[in-house]
Amino acid sequence: MAENFISRGFKGKARNMSNIERLPPGQYETKDFPVLSAGPTPHVNLDAWDFTIYGDAGRERKWTWKNLQDLPSEKFKTDIHCVTKWSKFDTVWEGIPVADLLAEIEPHGNFLIAFCDGGYSTNLPVADVASGKAWLVFSYDNQPLAPEHGGPVRLLVPHLYFWKSAKWIRGFKIVSEDRPGFWESNGYHIYGDPWREQRYAGD
Repeated sequence: MAENFISRGFKGKARNMSNIERLPPGQYETKDFPVLSAGPTPHVNLDAWDFTIYGDAGRERKWTWKNLQDLPSEKFKTDIHCVTKWSKFDTVWEGIPVADLLAEIEPHGNFLIAFCDGGYSTNLPVADVASGKAWLVFSYDNQPLAPEHGGPVRLLVPHLYFWKSAKWIRGFKIVSEDRPGFWESNGYHIYGDPWREQRYAGD
């Protein structure tokens, strides 16, 4: 299994000349992994779990937990950046490239809504998740992904603020026009680029 290194990765806590280039504006580095959720942590039965992409023109593709585990996965290292201003460097994950899943349904819409257990949703341009920059991850730090961090599976889109990396992911709905998800409907930016400080609507 090849290990891919993406984003900007390094170690250290202080904002010094060795790490400042990797820290988006307004962020600080933490070695912790804060747990932030919009609601209670769901616990799911993997025998009943599935992931579904609802494509254009009524097309649909579904994967069970076993189906997902049978797909080729990637182990990689990346930095993550939360809109609440913490950043964590060199996090290690394993998961399925979203591009591989989308290729099986060949969507024509330009956007998707990621939906999750617990009712959470977030919106993303298809181009951002179909270009090798997004994964469905099931492992963090060489261990199964803990429920409080989005397990059994979460979306990981590390080039955007971390609310876009939806926990407890259950599927995508392909749409032709951009639609706000949960936090976007509550004042957060529609896109969420940490390097441009797109935290809130109007930024």
